[in-house]
Amino acid sequence: MEVSPNLSEKARHDYKLVKLAIAGDEKAYAELLDRYKDAIYYMLLKMVNNKNDAEDLTIEAFGKAFKNIAQYTPNYAFSTWLFKIATNNCIDFIRKKKANLISLDQTSEDQDSIGTPLQADTPDPEEDMIKSQRMALTRSIVEKLKPRYKTLVELRYFKEYSYEEIANELNLPIGTVKAQLFRARELLFNILKNNNPNIK
Repeated sequence: MEVSPNLSEKARHDYKLVKLAIAGDEKAYAELLDRYKDAIYYMLLKMVNNKNDAEDLTIEAFGKAFKNIAQYTPNYAFSTWLFKIATNNCIDFIRKKKANLISLDQTSEDQDSIGTPLQADTPDPEEDMIKSQRMALTRSIVEKLKPRYKTLVELRYFKEYSYEEIANELNLPIGTVKAQLFRARELLFNILKNNNPNIK
């Protein structure tokens, strides 16, 4: 594929890594992640103003980018493409979050004039079933992780511990907990992707 002459040295190096990644080189994926994870994280943190959301959205952005990496074309820098994916994904997340919030300032008259029925707090049976199937799938995949990652994921996502609580429980520095959870989520995503090629 023709590489744009406007690409910087850094962007050309990224493109080499992309080609290696498409060929199945795990180290190339790791290097791309390492090169951009901090920049993506801090950009998303400015958008959502919540560290946990920014961390989850960072993983999602790389997940989507790596899943569709074969679609990248070197007409522009890989970083431009990656930041666009991260931004769009974050905008979707913010929209969904806003849609789920019902303004407390609205009077009942306002709600009548809008004509939108309030969503029920309880999900319908089909939604319940889908959620429980997802949870079962997630648990079965978590079982495939190494013990230290498995424990972290269980504490964080099944027991909903905070980072501080996990650090205290496992007697680890918070930075280590965050770094290992970041890695655990990467591994989970890879297992999910291999189990289901259509995962987004």
